[in-house]
Amino acid sequence: MLARPAEQALLGGMRLYDDGDYPAAERELERALVLDLRAARDKATAQKYLAFIYCTSGRESACELAFRAAIAADPQFALSRAEEGHPAWGPVYRRVRPAPASAGIEMPIAPPAPKKTANP
Repeated sequence: MLARPAEQALLGGMRLYDDGDYPAAERELERALVLDLRAARDKATAQKYLAFIYCTSGRESACELAFRAAIAADPQFALSRAEEGHPAWGPVYRRVRPAPASAGIEMPIAPPAPKKTANP
């Protein structure tokens, strides 16, 4: 089965990124998004690579927007530990990622039950 043009553009953009041709990768990834990637995961992947390109080329605002778009496309989107530790995009990602569901919620501690005393 042949991939749709959007998916072909995504794969091409990823290959160009891996080859270090970031301007061409950016164009191809943006084209994939314009051609309407169907899968949420593919949209998030395209946005992730764009975020990497934007952050490493000094476009922090665009990087932040791309990470936000990745999370909006796929709420399960997350960088790997290695990706999150990158000095260029890691801090931006950590700033925009949603907090875990339990983060910041303090659970009340129930007071101890009163001691029962035996009546003599």
